[in-house]
Amino acid sequence: MKHKNRILLSTLIIFLNLSCTEQSSDAGDRYFAQGEYEESISAYDNFLSNNPNNVKALYNRGRAHEELGNFEEAEKDFLAALEQDKTNVQVMLSLSNVYQKQKNHSSALLYAEYAIERPGAPPMAYFLKARALHQLGNVQEALREYSAAIKMDPEFGQALYYRGLLNYATKKNRSACADFQGALRQNYEPAQEAIDKYCQ
Repeated sequence: MKHKNRILLSTLIIFLNLSCTEQSSDAGDRYFAQGEYEESISAYDNFLSNNPNNVKALYNRGRAHEELGNFEEAEKDFLAALEQDKTNVQVMLSLSNVYQKQKNHSSALLYAEYAIERPGAPPMAYFLKARALHQLGNVQEALREYSAAIKMDPEFGQALYYRGLLNYATKKNRSACADFQGALRQNYEPAQEAIDKYCQ
């Protein structure tokens, strides 16, 4: 009887530990949703101490670091998540974005291209590729990739805005202003300043 009780007690302890671990991950999500990024990182730390290869928690902790401007920490988490799930397009896109923020445009381009190689890549993959090409000075290629993103999602205000900037830089003023107007219709606020500056 004592042996049976000991087994039941051990099972209960394991169950409680697993429940607490899962709650830590959920807590991280809740803190993140509330914009409490430092608290979310602590919760994800607790969860990952027992689940170091959990892709979702690694990715979400990386996003929290990114929101705090800790780009190198975000990069580490995204790379760790991608190591566990090498086909995860969302992680590739976040890596491209965080490299862009670090002004590492070649790496930003690389991960955007990895994402585009996956079946069903979203418009954001083409946009991030365009942004990297834009920063690297590859104007015509950047225009092509912005256009690809907009073709997939005609309401992609940010892509319209940046294509407008490139169109203006290459003296296609009418196309630029059409892009800025399109971006404004999608409530992309910087478009209004561009219209005021370039389209009067």
